[in-house]
Amino acid sequence: MSSEQTNSLSNVHSSVETETKFGWRKLLAFLGPAYLVSVGYMDPGNWATDIAGGSAFGYQLIWVLFVSNLIALLLQSLSARLGIVRGLDLAQVSKNTYPRSVNFALYILAQIAVIACDLAEVIGMAIGLNLLFHLPLIWGVALTLTDTILMLFLMNRGMRKLELFIISMISVIGFAYLLEMFIVKPDIVGIAKGFVPNNLFKGDKVSHEMLYIAIGIIGATVMPHNLYLHSSLVQTRKINRSEEGLRSAIRFNLFDTTIALNLAFFVNAAILILAAGAFFKNGYFKVAEIQDAYKLLEHIFGSLAPVLFAVALIASGQSSTITGTLAGQIIMEGHINLRIEPWLRRLLTRLMAIVPAVFAIIYWGENGLGELIILSQVVLSLQLGFAIIPLIHFVSDRKRMGKFAIGIWIRVLSWMCALLILGLNAKYIIDQIVKWIIQYPNGIWIYTLVIPVVVAVALLLVYIFVRPLFFKHRDQPARVPHGLATMITDLTAVSYKNIGITIDFSKNDEDCIRHAIMQGDKQAHYTLIHVVETAAAQYYGTEVMDHETQSDVDNLQQYVQSMVNLGYQAKGRIGFGNPAKSIAGIVKEEGIDFLVMGSHGHKAFKDLVFGTTVNSVRHRVNIPVLVIKPQ
Repeated sequence: MSSEQTNSLSNVHSSVETETKFGWRKLLAFLGPAYLVSVGYMDPGNWATDIAGGSAFGYQLIWVLFVSNLIALLLQSLSARLGIVRGLDLAQVSKNTYPRSVNFALYILAQIAVIACDLAEVIGMAIGLNLLFHLPLIWGVALTLTDTILMLFLMNRGMRKLELFIISMISVIGFAYLLEMFIVKPDIVGIAKGFVPNNLFKGDKVSHEMLYIAIGIIGATVMPHNLYLHSSLVQTRKINRSEEGLRSAIRFNLFDTTIALNLAFFVNAAILILAAGAFFKNGYFKVAEIQDAYKLLEHIFGSLAPVLFAVALIASGQSSTITGTLAGQIIMEGHINLRIEPWLRRLLTRLMAIVPAVFAIIYWGENGLGELIILSQVVLSLQLGFAIIPLIHFVSDRKRMGKFAIGIWIRVLSWMCALLILGLNAKYIIDQIVKWIIQYPNGIWIYTLVIPVVVAVALLLVYIFVRPLFFKHRDQPARVPHGLATMITDLTAVSYKNIGITIDFSKNDEDCIRHAIMQGDKQAHYTLIHVVETAAAQYYGTEVMDHETQSDVDNLQQYVQSMVNLGYQAKGRIGFGNPAKSIAGIVKEEGIDFLVMGSHGHKAFKDLVFGTTVNSVRHRVNIPVLVIKPQ
C-alpha cells in the first residue's frame, strides 16, 4: 500500500498491544472497538422507536429488530474488515474513489446523520434529567453542552479507559432492564411469535404506520456513522501486517462485533418487550413519548421501574455522545480533509443538535420530542445507502483488498441487505409524497422543493453505485494532511550543539532546517520532529503505524536521509497526539538544547479553530525556541 495513503484515526491504530499468546488474553486485547460502536445501537433514538413499536404493535416488530441486528452485524464486520486490511476508514477510501464535489455531498449527508443521532442523545438526556430531577427540558438541553468537557477528559485518558467507561454505561443499561423484565413479566409465547414477520407490506393504514416505525427501528439500529466509526476504531489495535496477522485481526474483531452487537440487540429487544408488556397489553397503544412511558410505568408498576428506566436513559445518552464526536471527526477528516480542534468539533455538532431540540420544545412542548426522536431515526435510515453502497464496493475490490476481499455469497447477501434498506426507504418516501399531494393539493413546495431534492439525492445514490463499476481501480491516493517531503539539495551551516527541528511537511520546512544548521553546522546533532495529529492521535496520544503515520515516517526519513547525504548528523522522531505535549516530551528525552519551530501563521479566529502550538511549546520547555515565520 502506498505511503501516500492516509488514515483518520491513525495513531489509535496501534495504541493497544495485541501481540500476546493465543487464547483469552489475545481475545481481550481485541475486545473494545465494537462496544463503542454498540453504544449507538442502544441510544435514546432506539428507545423512542422501540417504545413506539412495542406500544403500538406489541411484540410484532421484534423480527424487525432481529433482522436489523443481523444486517448491522454483517455491515459492521465489513466495516471492520475494510479498516484492518486497507488501514483506511470508510470516509478516506471514499475520498480516494469519488470526485471532490461528490465527497463534499457525502460529507454533508453523513454530517446530517451525525446531527440526527446527536439530536436523539440531547433529547434523551434532557428527558432523563427531567424525569429524575424535575429539571426543565430547556435547561436539560442546555446542560448537555457541558458533556463536551467529560468527553474530552475521557479522550485524553487513553483508549482502554474510554472503553471501560462505555462498558460501564452499557452495564448500567443492561442491569436496569434486567430488573425491569422481572417487574413487567412479559408474555414468553408472544415474544416468540414476534420473531415471525407479519403484515408489514400490506397496503393499509396500519401497515404504513408500522413501516414508518420499522424504518425508524432500522435507522436507529443500523447507523451510517457507525460504519465510518468502526472502520477507524479497529485500527486502534497494533496489528501484524502479515497475511496471518490480518486474518487473526479480522477473526478476533468479528468476535468483538458479534458479542457487542448481540448485547445491543438484547437491550433493544428488552425496551420493545417492556413497551409491549407494559403498555400494549394494558391498552396504551400510542405511547410515542419517553416521558409518557415513564409515567405509565410508575402508574402500572410503582416507583422502582420508572427510576431504573430514567437512569438507563441518562447512561445511554451520556455514552452515545462520545461515539458521535469520534464519527464526526472521522467524517470531516476523511471526506473533506479538514481537521479542527476536538472541543470545537464537538461543540459545533452539539449546537446543531440543540437548535432543533429547543425549537421543538418551544413550539410543540414536551409532546413533540418523542416524534422528533423518531423522525431523527428515519433520517438516519435514509442516509444508510450513502454509507452501505461504497462500503460493499470497497470490500469487494480484489485489487485493493487482495485475498481479504469478500466472497461471492457474502457479496450477494450484502447487496440484498442494501436493497432491502433502500427498498423500504423508497417505499416510505413515495408513500409520504403521495400522502402530501393528497393532503395539500395546492402545495407548490412539494413540486418545487421536495421532489427536486428527492430526485437529486436519488441521482447521487445512483452515481456512487455506478462509478466504482465503470471507473474501477482509478482511485487516487488520499491527500496526505501534511503534504509530501521535497528533496533538500544545498545547505550551508553555522554551528550549535543538540538541535531539534519541528517538521510539518510544508514549504516552510527547508527554511526551518536552514536556520537550525546555522546554529550548529556539521558538529551538531539534529533531531527532526513531526507530530501525528489525527483524531485518533488527539484522543489517545500513543504510537501507531497506520497509513498516515507510515506516510509521515517515510517523509521524515526522506528529510533525514537528505541531511545525512549532505554530511549532517540527523535522525527523525515521530510524536503522537497533542503537538505541544509531544514536542516537549521529545525535547526532554533527546536532551535537545535548541529548538527551531515553524509558525503556522494563524491569527485570531484561526487559532481558535485550528489550535496553536508554538506558544504552548514555549511554556513547556526550558530551552531557546527559534520561531520561523512562513514566507
